[in-house]
Amino acid sequence: MDANLKSETRSTFVTGLRNAHAMENQALSIMRPQVERIENYPEVAERLRQHIAETEGQIKRLEDLLEGVEEDSSTIKDTLMSAVGSVAAMGHSMAGDEILKNSFANFAFENYEIAAYKSLITLGRAIGYDQATDSLQQSLEEEQAMATWLDQNLEAVTLQYAHLKEAGEPAKS
Repeated sequence: MDANLKSETRSTFVTGLRNAHAMENQALSIMRPQVERIENYPEVAERLRQHIAETEGQIKRLEDLLEGVEEDSSTIKDTLMSAVGSVAAMGHSMAGDEILKNSFANFAFENYEIAAYKSLITLGRAIGYDQATDSLQQSLEEEQAMATWLDQNLEAVTLQYAHLKEAGEPAKS
């Protein structure tokens, strides 16, 4: 790879790390309000709590990677994405089928994160930053596990929602 191309790829990689850091902060701002509001879906709340802890670890790994390339996260991106996540969480909280909307959105967001980590791994390898691969691979696997869990539990959550609704019980969260 010629030096100019490698320089552009490094720049894209750093931007990707900053974007991933902001993305993970957004994820926290989405999941934390959800977990606080869940009353009737304890399995969902427990899995969200677990993924919040994983996400906090992902943020730390991204900060370490940025430090390894002598860069820092973008406070502006982090703040903006956290605000966007908070607004999204607030919007769903007003819906009568909040748990379903959150389940759909969480599944979509996990797949977005999966794509971002796959791209970062590719870019890290392209610039020879092989130390990044293990950290990014760990984050990728955590996101894949969460997406799989959401996929495998969507039917149960949907049926539980329908059952609660039919019984005249609170079902939204």
